[in-house]
Amino acid sequence: MAINEVFPNPTVKKVIFQMRFPNLFYIEAKMGDYQLRIMDRFPKSSLLVKRQFLIAELTPDQKMPDLAEVPGELGVKKIWHFESPDGVELNVNTDSVDISSSMHKTYSNPSGQDRFRDIIQLAIGHFLSLTGIPILARVGLRYIDACPVPVKNNTVYAEWYKSAFPLDRFPLSDAIEMIFHTCTRRDQYFLGFTESFKDDSGNLALTLDFDGFAEKVKAEDYLRVTDDLHALVVQEYEASIRERLINHMRQPKE
Repeated sequence: MAINEVFPNPTVKKVIFQMRFPNLFYIEAKMGDYQLRIMDRFPKSSLLVKRQFLIAELTPDQKMPDLAEVPGELGVKKIWHFESPDGVELNVNTDSVDISSSMHKTYSNPSGQDRFRDIIQLAIGHFLSLTGIPILARVGLRYIDACPVPVKNNTVYAEWYKSAFPLDRFPLSDAIEMIFHTCTRRDQYFLGFTESFKDDSGNLALTLDFDGFAEKVKAEDYLRVTDDLHALVVQEYEASIRERLINHMRQPKE
């Protein structure tokens, strides 16, 4: 089974791109130019300031240190937040950039009008051209899917999903909560996968969480690596579902 269509009712709830890099002290000086470059796509902007708590054991003659003078991550942390009219969020930290969306139905399908890959290319392309970062510590692409569970029993569940749960030993009909998680190497990349089921007073919820990532990536290769990670996630998604779910996604959203 190869998924190559844009579904009217996809299971994807949220998609997140993130790249990490060594802490850059000159990020703040670049943010004005960066904002101008992405303003057409991300017109809404704000500066978030997070002050972290310090728990310290002091003797009676010692004073609590001023957090503004504390080095590293214990001081004030600035986050430059940008948002598009359709709700795509972009956060820039001094050591990372992340993009999250709850509206995208496709990564790069030519038949799709809104492609998440285009957003990544716009936001990250401008960021790297301004900062000149040569090496990225990590590049990641994560998909969180909220999937239907029509009936709470092993037989129906197996018609919709190729589960990683040990259902022969722990039947779904008896489950209140069930979680499977793994992080594994796939050639030069890594994949985290979580299958999570919960019965909240009869409200059945299944989450499939795919987190592909690579380490020590040349900045010039970020998009190619992201494409590879997307292919890895799609391959694992296809290995987790069956035709019944495909048919469900082809139906109009209720």
